[in-house]
Amino acid sequence: MAIIKAQRETIVQSALENAILGDNPNITKMIGFLMGDNITVMNKSMLQLIVKIADLGSFTKAGQELNMTQPAVSRAVNTLETELGVTILIRNRRQGVMLTDIGERIVRIFRGILDGYEKVDQEVAREKGLETGIVRIGVFPVASTYFVPKIMSRIMHKYPNIRFDILEGTIAEIKEWIELRRIDVGFIIPPLEPFETFHLNREELYAVLRDDHPLSAKPVIQAADLLDQSLIVCKAGYESPVFEWFGQSGEMQDAKYSLYNNMTALQFVKEGMGISVMAELSLLSLPDNVVTRKLNPPGYRDIFLAVPSFEDCSIAVKMFIETALQLFRQSPDTEP
Repeated sequence: MAIIKAQRETIVQSALENAILGDNPNITKMIGFLMGDNITVMNKSMLQLIVKIADLGSFTKAGQELNMTQPAVSRAVNTLETELGVTILIRNRRQGVMLTDIGERIVRIFRGILDGYEKVDQEVAREKGLETGIVRIGVFPVASTYFVPKIMSRIMHKYPNIRFDILEGTIAEIKEWIELRRIDVGFIIPPLEPFETFHLNREELYAVLRDDHPLSAKPVIQAADLLDQSLIVCKAGYESPVFEWFGQSGEMQDAKYSLYNNMTALQFVKEGMGISVMAELSLLSLPDNVVTRKLNPPGYRDIFLAVPSFEDCSIAVKMFIETALQLFRQSPDTEP
């Protein structure tokens, strides 16, 4: 059964892609979605609606963004589910709208088809001498502050019609969004599988502590110095490099406080609640009475851009990656 299901999904995706990229102008406006013996015809607007509901978890919010009334959204979804004979979306008063298992698989295919529409539009625009498109970016907090504005500014200065959609989250969320095709490109740290990745930047790790802490008298901090300290760790891209550094030093340490935001972690340090180990991009603006010290052995955090497949990326996404590498690329084999 699993093999049959996989074959069916492959056939479905191939049929959808052929519908978009085929030579028949009528077919390019309509997509024949095959499910068992049923054939349901949907246009681009239907695909956008289902994907938007999945992203926002709300019929009402999706309708507002697409200029549709809530009853119209409900009717469209009910009609689709009735014709397909499966439930795509589950309505839950507490958790909003959620995808069923088959709904997740269908939405993943829909995202791919909408990407196909976007690629066609970009190719046509480029032929006419216009650069257009949208780049959906997944980024963790520090990267959104340091990298993204500079990349966007460089691109928009030359191509003002390119749009950007930024989604901020944890490294784990960004990887999930890439797999689900909710974003086109994401800023991540190792492990890198199963994505195609491009090394962007290497940051050195530092111990971060109050200036009146006894360890502030030491120019260099070792892992053993921190074993009896309250460790403050950021979840947004720091956990694995920090604990890898402890492991490299032959020591093990648990986090006393696990926080999401690096600025919150710095405030915890300022209030004397512990010591943190953070990368240099998070330390560009230190609070008063907070200092940094080098680590021995040195520790690093490598940042990568990740996509499912560079070959399959749209023109705008490839431009984003190439611009980012021009501005920031460092070799991971080169010591800072």
